[in-house]
Amino acid sequence: MVNDWKIRPLEEIADELTVGFVGSMTGEYVNVGIPFLRSQNVESLRINLSDVKYISPAFHKKIRKSALKPGDVVIVRTGKPGTCAVIPDWLTDANCSDLVIVRCGTELMPAYLAYYVNSAAAHHISSHLVGAVQQHFNVGAARRILIPLPSLAEQARIVHILGSLDKKIEVNRNTNETLEAIARTLFNSWFVNFDPVRAKAEGRDTCLPDHIARHFPASFEDSEMGEIPAGWKVAGLDKLGTFLNGLALQKYPPTGPESLPAIKIAQLRAGNADGADRVGVDIPAPYKVADGDVLFSWSGSLECVVWTAGPGALNQHLFRVTSEFYPKWFYLQWIVHHLPEFRRIAAAKATTMGHIQRHHLAQALVLIPPKILVDAMSSYFEPILNMRITRMLQSRCLSEFRDALLPRLITGEIPVRSSPEEAWQ
Repeated sequence: MVNDWKIRPLEEIADELTVGFVGSMTGEYVNVGIPFLRSQNVESLRINLSDVKYISPAFHKKIRKSALKPGDVVIVRTGKPGTCAVIPDWLTDANCSDLVIVRCGTELMPAYLAYYVNSAAAHHISSHLVGAVQQHFNVGAARRILIPLPSLAEQARIVHILGSLDKKIEVNRNTNETLEAIARTLFNSWFVNFDPVRAKAEGRDTCLPDHIARHFPASFEDSEMGEIPAGWKVAGLDKLGTFLNGLALQKYPPTGPESLPAIKIAQLRAGNADGADRVGVDIPAPYKVADGDVLFSWSGSLECVVWTAGPGALNQHLFRVTSEFYPKWFYLQWIVHHLPEFRRIAAAKATTMGHIQRHHLAQALVLIPPKILVDAMSSYFEPILNMRITRMLQSRCLSEFRDALLPRLITGEIPVRSSPEEAWQ
């Protein structure tokens, strides 16, 4: 620790330190209103509103104590205790449940605090978890977090270095969302709306290169799916490849210094193997997960992702999907196409954990064009998928570098100069 850095408990530095609303939410959620953040909306250094709930302005006013504003630092209490993020400027009005809320004083930058809590404070948080059934991190323990306190200028320089890496990660994330949207739009145009076939049937330009357009038929035929392009086949989703179910990995404990993380539904949702159980490396080869594998969870939270978080072991309740005959983009797009229906089926069957069964894969119908057209389509879809994978792998490297650099900056082990010239002094 740098000699002139003070170490002080968070409660001495923060202007305010409180906790989000804890109480019944029965009947309080609305379709449109004030965003109401829960633990799943707080990721490390990022707020994710993909499944956010909303409350009415009247209820928001009633529980103003837990209202959030830009610059507030929020720390997750349960589920993934210690995960921390700053409320961004674009989230001008929000409320929350079960989060520690910190309003930094004049000596502490919110982003600096968030970086510190996500890394160097992890031991403090894990050693202060309470609760027998579901462990949580309480506001009292948060008050006692010891914060190394460099000057605001030094905090700003540390945040700038780490923030530059995070900005690139965010750019990659946004770019991948755009690429995924392009792929879905293209898939729906060709496989759902049959736009090129309709254009040819009506004598219009398909707006596609000739090497692709010429392989689309110019007419339709009847099928069990209704009217489909002539010459295309109907099959069950299960016919596109092998849906390999994972193992009960508790039967494969580590037996030596090397091990693999168990890839379960939680890891699939998080997109990483942080904190995963470890298993032996002697599991059968087909159950070893590698970057680029398509993983599909068939119970609990039904998800389908391209895995890019490194080697792992396939746990039960997950399929590893492969195919000898069809390209990866093809079966990936069809699984994603059927995901909403699979989730509906799982929700309807849910008692403790909703799921689908193999016969649901067979009942999920897909369209298969002639191989020459699938190969031509690949010239569009494969580059999009490969670009997504490349960016995800790059982001993983950037995250690992940031996580290795962060504690050394936060503790002053690596001094941060105010200018490039100072770095040579």
